[in-house]
Amino acid sequence: MRLRPFILCCDFDEVKNWISDERTHAMWCANRIKYPIEKENFEEIMLEAAIKSGDIPYVATTDDGKVVGFFCYSVNLSLNEGMLKFVMVTPEQRGKGLGKAMLQLAVEYAFNITKAESVQLNVFSENTMAKKCYENVGFIIRKTDVNAFIFKDESWGRCNMIINKTQNILSH
Repeated sequence: MRLRPFILCCDFDEVKNWISDERTHAMWCANRIKYPIEKENFEEIMLEAAIKSGDIPYVATTDDGKVVGFFCYSVNLSLNEGMLKFVMVTPEQRGKGLGKAMLQLAVEYAFNITKAESVQLNVFSENTMAKKCYENVGFIIRKTDVNAFIFKDESWGRCNMIINKTQNILSH
């Protein structure tokens, strides 16, 4: 697996097709991006995130170049803490270790290239598969907000998870 910057004209159609319903969409982006996903709105949200937080979108690819994952990454320089957002893998590869491999590369990039001391992300408590994946990488729950997001008649909690550089070094 490899990581590379997301290229809107080449990667958008592949990534947008991974979201097949409103609930999955809400789990992925907390409705920060309109549903159904349209290129112009996606580009606008990515640009706003880049300007506001320094977010850079990436894709994970197989060694032969097939796009199989997506995430955004930024670093809060005052805290020296990386932030992962909009993490997703292609539906046909979920549950096969691909998300874990992508996140391990992202964390390695954060620690070794951007020199972050820790990396955080948020995940809805109800997104059990994603939460388990993050835990398998070494992320631990730092804080949980109950009823942080409402989707139709559901109320979801939001877990803030973190992995520290020292913890990551010790576990490998």
